[in-house]
Amino acid sequence: MNSEFTIAVHSLVFLAHLPDHMATSEEIATNVSTHSARIRKVMGFLRKAGYVSTKEGIGGGFILSCNPDQVTLGEIYRLTCHGSLKPSWCTGDENKSCMISSKMDRLMGVMFSNAEKQMEMYFDQHTIGSMLRQLIAIECPQLNNEHSS
Repeated sequence: MNSEFTIAVHSLVFLAHLPDHMATSEEIATNVSTHSARIRKVMGFLRKAGYVSTKEGIGGGFILSCNPDQVTLGEIYRLTCHGSLKPSWCTGDENKSCMISSKMDRLMGVMFSNAEKQMEMYFDQHTIGSMLRQLIAIECPQLNNEHSS
């Protein structure tokens, strides 16, 4: 799994906390604790998928353009890193005569695919809105105090 998923979820929850408010990539980057270039990359995926809208220039930035209670973490996972659970290299060699060595990569591929499906089903049970409500419920001081001015 890559960090784009976490960055995307964090950014969407942050924007959901600021309804009808534009946030710059720098503001989002500060909240996420990463570089604004990484935010712009991830926000590009989210914009193309219709989750956020952008406005360029003075007073511009990103704004949520979806209902946070209808966007599941599963959707965001599939958008940002579907298929990344399986490592790029697996043990074994399909050209070897040994049953274990020649079939392990295929078997591990099935295992990772099935695990990813289970994880996606779990993520599908949670929305951006429910994540925000969970943060508010535990009274995260940073979230509650950051934009109260």
